[in-house]
Parts: sequence; C-alpha cells; structure tokens
Amino acid sequence: MRLRVREVSLPRLAPELDGLRIAHLSDFHLGVPSRGVRAVERAVDWVAERRPDLVCVTGDLLSRPHAEQQLLALLEKLPHPYVVLGNHDYAISRDPFSRPVELGRLEHGTLLLDSSVTVEERGKLVELAGVDPRTWLEKRTSAFDEPAADLRILLCHFPRALDTVPAGRWDLILAGHLHAGQIVLPYGFGKLLLAHPRARYAEGVFEREGTVMHVSPGLGTTFVPFRFFARPEATELVLRCR
Repeated sequence: MRLRVREVSLPRLAPELDGLRIAHLSDFHLGVPSRGVRAVERAVDWVAERRPDLVCVTGDLLSRPHAEQQLLALLEKLPHPYVVLGNHDYAISRDPFSRPVELGRLEHGTLLLDSSVTVEERGKLVELAGVDPRTWLEKRTSAFDEPAADLRILLCHFPRALDTVPAGRWDLILAGHLHAGQIVLPYGFGKLLLAHPRARYAEGVFEREGTVMHVSPGLGTTFVPFRFFARPEATELVLRCR
C-alpha cells in the first residue's frame, strides 16, 4: 500500500491556513476477508502517528455488521475523525457479500449525515459537512446552512459531487467510492478500469470553478478480495495557498 503526503492548492485558502494537514481515508470495507484489512490497520497507525490537524473518512466503512466493533476500535486511535457513510454501509450495492449496518453513532469522532459542524483551526473557522449516501442515491439535495467559515469542506462518498455542487460553495470536496478502479489493466499511455470504465474521477485531485476535490484510492475491496494496478492509499493533504 501507499502512505502518501500530497500538497493541494486551494484558490481561496486563507494565508493562516497554509500548511494545514488533513488525513483522508476511505473505503475500509471491513467484515469480509481481504488484504484490505491490513491496509486499513497500517493507514490508521500512520495517521495516528502523524497527528494531522483534521482527519476525514469518506464512507464504505463496513461490509458486514459483525465488524462494527473493529471499526470503532480503529477510529478510536485517530485524532477526532469526521466521518460520512457510503452505499456499502447500507448494502446499497450489487456486491452479494455486503450486508446492511445500523451505524447511527460513533463513540469517538463525529458522524456527518446531511449535517455540518464548524471548528476553529489557527484562529480561522473551518466548516465540515457530510452527505448522507441515502440522500445522494435518492437524487435528493443535501441542504446545508452557510456559516461564515474561512474554509468549507464537503465530505461525500461519491466523486460526482464535484459536478453537482453549487459553484463556489465548497473549497474542498473529499470523496472515495471507486478504489482507483480496483482491477485496472494498463495499456499504452492509459489504463482501463474494469469495474468503472467510464469513471471521470477515479482517484487524485480535480478542480471545477474554484472547488478542488480529492478522490481517495481507498483501502479495502469489494466483489473480489484483491486489487490489481490500483494500490490502496492513505493520504495526508497539505493545503497550500495559490
């Protein structure tokens, strides 16, 4: 797996927040046999050791209910994580191995289900909002108040959020879902994502009208318990002014 530190430039970032560090983890898929379990454990230990300013986790945490205590124990190691759920957490998937999970609270951290919080970092206000995947899949709009925040971050499991959010509403979107393709066939100067051949935002950093999005490659797996040319990754984003 890859433990990556990545600088991300934001058009409207306040100078006081230059260098702010955000750990972004996604797609644990705990509860089914997979090498991804070890990747999740390594990622959590790495983040706990580095102690970033913010920790964000963007969904698909559980594939089976019996792994809930394992998840809670892992989250306990992290500096106050902000968490959203994904479609697999509700077994809204074609994956025959997923089972729905009733995760309505966290013993450690903040679960954001069409809700938001505002925290202070370096004397500036940071809004953290999270999309409930059920709202997204029902094609409804998650409505958030607009606090007077200096940095506005949206956690949404689905990368297509970049195409649907109002222009200028968010400075940074954090997403996951696609596992960097999970099973990928390189060819020539490109690669074919077998599970999501038409995905526009498989992994990496993208921008639209002043909003920057980071799509995590994730850590776990679905359908088959391995990856091919799609390394799992834990990412620390270092925010930079332009």
